[in-house]
Amino acid sequence: MKIVIATHNQGKLREIRKILAGHEILSAEEAGFYEDVEETGTTFLENARLKAEAVCRATGLAALADDSGLCVDALGGAPGVYSARYSGGGAAENRKKLLKSLYGVKNRAAHFACAVCLVFPDGREITAEGATYGQILQEERGTGGFGYDSLFLSDDLGVSFAEAGEEEKNSVSHRGRALRALAKQL
Repeated sequence: MKIVIATHNQGKLREIRKILAGHEILSAEEAGFYEDVEETGTTFLENARLKAEAVCRATGLAALADDSGLCVDALGGAPGVYSARYSGGGAAENRKKLLKSLYGVKNRAAHFACAVCLVFPDGREITAEGATYGQILQEERGTGGFGYDSLFLSDDLGVSFAEAGEEEKNSVSHRGRALRALAKQL
């Protein structure tokens, strides 16, 4: 099946291509879609649906979008749906703000959550969700991954996502779990 991935994030695209390797995966750019879809939803699923519908409408192809984020217990679930724009800056600034927000906090429990939505040109859709649990580290560890990976100590792996290999991370990641749940429905 030919599926357009509604993201401009190369890290996400690489991860999705590995997990959905049995399908023809096109980046948004490869399908001629260059816009940024505004994430106005209040949940991960609402934002995933907004992006998938916009790309499907524009390209006439099945479109898959995800929305995911880091939810920290001590911050009432923040940064949550605002994870990518938590600091108003880039990924490094987001990590710095998170560490500052948790300074002196003992409960560092957190989870990554992900919702995926696949929209077809005929209006059908398939959705799935996934989560992975861990702790926020006191300082960054590892050089792999992207986003908050260097601060997230995975309960499943015992290392930060940035220290894990790509396949190892994908086997337990929130996005990996959501995508595998979606693939079972295809």
